[in-house]
This record gives sequence, C-alpha cells and structure tokens, in this order.
Amino acid sequence: MANRVKFKDLSPEDQQDHRDRMRHSTAHVLAEAVTKLFPEAQLTIGPPIEDGFYYDFAVPEPFTPDDLKKIELEMRGSIRANTEFVERETSRDEALEIVKDNLYKVEILEGIPADERVTFCSHSDGAFEDLCRGGHMERTGDIKAYKLMSTAGAYWRGDEKNAMLQRIYGTAWESRDAQKEYLKRIEEAEKRDHRKLGRQLDLFFFDPIAPASPFFLPKGTVLMNTLIDYVKELYVKYGYDEVMTPQIFNTDLWKKSGHLEAYAENMFFVNVDEREFGVKPMNCPAHAMLYQANSRSYRELPMRYADFGRLHRNERSGVTAGLTRVRSMVQDDAHIFCTFDQIGEEINWFLEMLKEAYHAIGFDEYRIELSLRPDKAIGSSEMWDQAEAILTELLESSDYDYTVEAGEGAFYGPKIDIFIPDALGRSWQCGTVQLDFSLPERFDLEYAAEDGTRQRPVVIHRAMYGTLERFLGVLIEHLAGAFPLWMAPVQAVVVPIADRHNDFCHEVGAKLKAAGIRVEVDDSNDRMNNKIRQAQLQKVPYMLVAGDREIESGTLAVRTRTGENLDPMSVDEAVEKFLKQIADKS
Repeated sequence: MANRVKFKDLSPEDQQDHRDRMRHSTAHVLAEAVTKLFPEAQLTIGPPIEDGFYYDFAVPEPFTPDDLKKIELEMRGSIRANTEFVERETSRDEALEIVKDNLYKVEILEGIPADERVTFCSHSDGAFEDLCRGGHMERTGDIKAYKLMSTAGAYWRGDEKNAMLQRIYGTAWESRDAQKEYLKRIEEAEKRDHRKLGRQLDLFFFDPIAPASPFFLPKGTVLMNTLIDYVKELYVKYGYDEVMTPQIFNTDLWKKSGHLEAYAENMFFVNVDEREFGVKPMNCPAHAMLYQANSRSYRELPMRYADFGRLHRNERSGVTAGLTRVRSMVQDDAHIFCTFDQIGEEINWFLEMLKEAYHAIGFDEYRIELSLRPDKAIGSSEMWDQAEAILTELLESSDYDYTVEAGEGAFYGPKIDIFIPDALGRSWQCGTVQLDFSLPERFDLEYAAEDGTRQRPVVIHRAMYGTLERFLGVLIEHLAGAFPLWMAPVQAVVVPIADRHNDFCHEVGAKLKAAGIRVEVDDSNDRMNNKIRQAQLQKVPYMLVAGDREIESGTLAVRTRTGENLDPMSVDEAVEKFLKQIADKS
C-alpha cells in the first residue's frame, strides 16, 4: 500500500479503491493459474465486483470443485513469489496482433477506437500477460487473503445468443480476519436464504412449469395478504383510491405509452383475433386510461390511484433469483395525478407514508438515491431538466441525506429510490417515487384549471415496498423467517401435554381463533417437547402449553419461539396480550 498507510486509516473511497485493485489483481493471478493447468482455456474478462471478482473462461468442459482446489494451490505459488505487476501501453493494432488467436479479446479490441492506446499487464516476471484496463497492486504478495468460491455458466457479454463460458467467482480481502468475517456473513446468508426458508416454513415454491413465478402456499399467502392489507390501511389514511385494471392491452396502448419502444424486450405478447396484445409489466398506462375516462377539474386533484393488479415481466432466466427477481409479481403500486404546484407536497406526503410503512416492518434506517436520465430516455430534454431540478430542490430543502446516480432513472423520468439495509448489511432497493411529465403528453391528459384554461397534470409513480414478492424475500432473510406477531402466518400453537388434554386445548384454540388470532392445535402423538421444538422450527411466536395443572387453574403455560418462559396466563389474558401486540405492530 502506498506510503504503508494502514487499511483502516484510509478513507472509505480509498479503501474501496484498494479492494478493487486487489481483486482485479487476484483475477489476473487466477487467469494465470487456469492457463497453466488448462492450456486450452481462452481468457475473456475478469473484473472486480462487490465483495470479490470473477473471470470468464472459454473451456471445453466445466470446472469441478477439485479443479478449484488445484487452481487455488497454483495461485498460492504465484502470490508467494511476490512478483511485480507491470502495465504497458500499446496501440490497438499491435494489441490485435498479440491476441489474434483469441476471438474474445479481438472482439473487445475491435470495440475500441483505432487511435486509442490499450494496456496489457504482466506478472510472474513477464511469463503471463493479459489485456486489461489497468488498476493493480504493486506486487502479487500484496494479495493478503483470497478464496475461490464457485463456478457457473455465463454467456459471453451476458447475451444468451453468445457462447456459454465458465465463470469462476472468488473473493479477496485486505486481511485474513476481514475475509473470515466475510465468509461468516456468507454462511449466515445461506442459513437465511429465503428460498430454503420458503420451503422449510411452507411459504412458497418454484416449479419449471412456470419459470421464475412463485407458487404461494397457504402460509405464504397469509404473509402476502397481511402485507397488502396493511398497505390498504395506509391508503385509507393517506387518501388513495384503489382501482382494478385489465391484464392485457392492445399494443397500440404500449406504443402510445412508450413501453413498446423502450421496454418491449421485457414484455410478454399474445395474439388474439389476429391482433397483438401486451401483458402489462406496469400499471401506469392503465391508470392514464382511468384518468382519461372523464373530464377532470383542478378541484379533483390530486387523484391517487392504487392498484394491486398482477404484473408480468419477461426477465432473463440468468437474472431471476427466487422471490427477489420474478416474472409474475404484485406491487404496492400507485400513481398520483396532480398539478405542478402540488408536486412537492405530494412527494413529501408519500415519504411520510413510506416512513410509517418501513417502521412497521422494523426498517427505521434507509438511504435515498436520486437517479437521473438514462440512455433510453423518452420525452424532451426540457422535460427532463425540469423534472430533475424539482426532485433535486425537494431533497435539498429536506432533512434527507442522499446520493446522486447518473443514468439510473426510469425511461420516462427521474426518480428517488429508497434502499433498506438488512441484518447482514446488504442494501436493497424497494421504495421509489418517480416524476413523469411524458405520460400526460403522450396520453394528452388535461384538467380544467381555476382560470378556465386546459392544463397538463403531472404523474408521480410511487411504491413503498415495491414488488411484494421481492420485499417478502428480503424480509424473510432479514428476519431469518421469524416474523413479528402481526405478520406471522401462525401466531400461536396450543400444545396439549397428553391426549386427555386435547379437548381443553381445542377449546382454547377456538377462543383464540374467534378473537382473530391465527392459531393451530398440535394434537399429534408427538411428545410435548417435540411439539414445542417443531413450533420453534416453524418460527411460531408463541406456544401455549396445557396439562392437568393448567386445566385445574384455568391458565396456560406460555413459551416464546426463542425459548423464553412467560408467566402463566388465562385465555383472556393471552388474547388481550396478543391483540395489543398485533395492533401495535410491535
């Protein structure tokens, strides 16, 4: 490290730069080891990524776990040799001559202007050299801790029309302690994997018959409906009207909205009566149709339309991942039609609602990102300049800390994205509020202003939790499946100690159910301790145990899923406790 400054004393930006250079350097060492052990391998690209790096190779056969062990061992020798990383510049034409036998490197170079110089980097005293953009450690010995994690198939340049390559993922850190901490987080993440817990807790499953589209079991459906019901409560409080709109529309609508131009590759299309229809990936054009159905006056604005209609997006199979990236989804989606002067108040009002919604789930800390004009933007530059200025001014005048991301806006307008951190420190984008001047223009939306003129409304797209399937996946991993009482699919299990206690326990269950509590009675032949253990594995918040003593005293022994024993309670006391906890969403 330059001037031997300790890693912990570097600024966050310099720490990230150090890790990126180290991980890129480790990718070079990996590439060298692979070419030594597998001379037929062709090199492609090997960038640093979050928490690690990868390198894609063109090889005749996939790598095996034993191959990874051999490659790691080979890398160790190169790192111990502590040779210097040496970068050299050359012309593009000279570089093409050097890599002429590697079609992948040739394709990379052909995408570079002819007059631009390119960089090669070597180590191992020049025995290995690779085309790259630069950015390395001084020596191979500066790589302090590394590990190869896994292999996977990957299409060249992420396009399924291209050749399938073999990708090796690895991680590298500034110290062994930092790497151990990271590997612990990975181990914990595997335990919390929502796909595993979804099966274990009987929440949902996936099947190839409907790729990337979850089947929700009864308990998972309770979770989804509980989320939706809570959002509906907020809609009543914050003045939203719920609507329902069709699933498919003639492509004329998608042409008008701009989706056919900017989003067609992510849509599903069907033919009906020799006409082409698009399955809706978003609700916004349908809500424009609702607005357009009647003449509108300034007195009606703002109009807030909320829609829980199912959406479908043609996500690539390579990017779908459990609930966090699906093709069939529901969003807590709404569109606000308002006047220009109402924009600031409406966005602040939404951010207040979002704050309340996140607090109910336990996410009191989140970060905000302002996303600006992307390459595939529709609408005039003037519209974009105006929309970006409004959101910037709104955030500047508020107490919110935020960062700016160029090129990450929606194709129809800039947006404010809300990111929540989970229990493992990972960040997830869930909420969003997006300003849109283009949709009213495209649909010729108007309202009668107070002075009698016809004016354009502004459209605000917004969601709090976003895609509910995705949010549920994040929540499962954040809570490790242990939902708060108000959300838990089963809120209590009544446990009879012996068969003679079954009737009493069923009476208790009936009283709890009549009070609106989701309850089960475990009258199986298992022993009491095993019944309690099973309830804990299912993450049930409370176990209510009854035997001779409890029946005689008219109480229940109460145990929590964490193993805590509470004071005995009567059925009425248990109902009162549970209902208060549910109402408080504590």
